[in-house]
Amino acid sequence: MHASVKLPDPGLLGLLLRVGEGLRAVVTLRRSASGARSTRRPPPGSVALVGAGPGDPDLLTVAAVKALAAAEVVLYDHLVGEGILDLVPATAERICVGKRSGRHSLPQEEISALIVARALAGRRVVRLKGGDPMIFGRAGEEIDALDAHGIPVTVIPGITAALGCAAGAGLSLTRRGVSRAVTFVTAHGRDGERFEPDWARLADPQGTLAIYMGRDQARAVGQGLTGAGLPASTPVLAVENGCRPDERRWRTTLGAMAGQGIAAGKGPTLLLIGGALAQRDGAQRDGLQGGAPAAVDRCAAGDLG
Repeated sequence: MHASVKLPDPGLLGLLLRVGEGLRAVVTLRRSASGARSTRRPPPGSVALVGAGPGDPDLLTVAAVKALAAAEVVLYDHLVGEGILDLVPATAERICVGKRSGRHSLPQEEISALIVARALAGRRVVRLKGGDPMIFGRAGEEIDALDAHGIPVTVIPGITAALGCAAGAGLSLTRRGVSRAVTFVTAHGRDGERFEPDWARLADPQGTLAIYMGRDQARAVGQGLTGAGLPASTPVLAVENGCRPDERRWRTTLGAMAGQGIAAGKGPTLLLIGGALAQRDGAQRDGLQGGAPAAVDRCAAGDLG
């Protein structure tokens, strides 16, 4: 007696074969995609342009402290005050990119390229700048480079040198009936660029001028402003290494500065000029005019001009 075997319906068998082939194709595609992902460049990291303030770590913003604590890479300037880098994790990569008045260890293009490269490697990058990143900090050039590569960037502001130095001296940059405007000017241009501002526009008797990196240009500033009609008796406060333990201040007048300059040391020096800078009655006397302090040749605080 022979057993009979019932064969599956030919249509059903063809359907099952086609389903099996489809499943194999799906598995092959998934494996191929997984392999492609393993060799693909990681997604971009993030970049924060962080203002380190004028030197004192206590003047950092809460946002700046948080960004430093989370950083995997920190590119910092010489103008970052002492103690601020102590807030960076020990495991983070630290890159000093220089940028001190008159001595740039790296061209701006190379600094931007370093930021982009670290971010494209998927790392959290902090670009740490003295003062505020958006005031004479060349932040715009770095933002442009990051935008060109689709890298997200945030800006964390910092206290700029003029505000920190004025606060330290207990002086307001504006005053009713005396100063109605504040103008920030850098005396340090691009390499080879001459310092030739519009003196007539800057010589406002009802305004305050903050001249960043002004030590070497002090005589030119005095001569330009008095030549444009600003009274020679206009008060001047020069602050070297503002908001640091080695801060020094000198008081003079615009006319005296035009003839003698400022006898400051080697640190970055901010010039504050205007009627609002008149010394308060009973205020502690600042450094004597013409008294030169001991030479200071350390990383200095304040914004870069």
